Amino acid sequence: MSHEPRVRRAMSAAGSTDGVEAWWSGGEYVSLRLRGVEHLIFVRRMGSGPPLTLLHGYPASSHQWAKMAPELARDHTLVMPDFLGFGASAKPHEHDYSLMEQADLVEALWAHYGLSATRVVAHDYGSSVGQELLARRSEGSLSVALVDMTLMNGGIYPELHRRTNAQSRLLDSQFGPVLSAQVDQDGFITDLAVTFAPAYDALTDSVDMWRTYSRDDGHLNSHLLLRYVRDRETYRDRWVEALEGTDLPLQFVWGLEDPVSGAHIAERIRDCVPGARLLELPDVGHWPSLEAPEQVISAHEDKRY
Repeated sequence: MSHEPRVRRAMSAAGSTDGVEAWWSGGEYVSLRLRGVEHLIFVRRMGSGPPLTLLHGYPASSHQWAKMAPELARDHTLVMPDFLGFGASAKPHEHDYSLMEQADLVEALWAHYGLSATRVVAHDYGSSVGQELLARRSEGSLSVALVDMTLMNGGIYPELHRRTNAQSRLLDSQFGPVLSAQVDQDGFITDLAVTFAPAYDALTDSVDMWRTYSRDDGHLNSHLLLRYVRDRETYRDRWVEALEGTDLPLQFVWGLEDPVSGAHIAERIRDCVPGARLLELPDVGHWPSLEAPEQVISAHEDKRY
């Protein structure tokens, strides 16, 4: 059965820039101890039913899921955190941000809510966190049972990841801090534009993302947050082995017009993870949850994978 009409109604209710404030007002803060330091982490929870954890991408936040959340919440209890350094979560300066710490955050959050099992949907930055969770599961150190996992447009094979020009500049150890201080809304939106499909009108989504990214001067940490690219390289073998060797039901929902992690990575998935379901979205860029939320919802609700 098609979910499109009610999905569109849910999207209409959740959309618009004003929706960012509503999103924040409907969430809560959780104090989590990460590597010996307490941090306030913003979490948006919705719905009832089996838990579903959604992990956002870079440079987004949990608000990335606003178009999908009302529909998914019909059948699931959604847990949607802002990673440390993003959205409305704490944004410490001069912090050594790492994907490993973000995986610790997810585990600590599950413990806080007393979860014993969850489904996971992860995008981009969150997909790398998902790979670390898979690695911990394979080692037997993950305290929560994963039911299944859906990954979307991430650098899961770091040798294939194509950085944007902005990312390459910010990763420069000498100029990165200087460039972070110069990031503004216009430049942010211009740099982000190349990651959307050419036919998609990304302005509203981009403005919303800037609001979440720049909250509490988070954009000044851009060079620090981008160190995740190095983490992917450092842990490449661990994470690829976990992905290709897992017995967990996997699904990939992939925008093929993504210049960063698009069709070229989908081809590798077909070759190296043949047991997983791969849904290819030919007219979608890097942001399936924003550009094609109806298709992502339908894929997630399909019980065949």
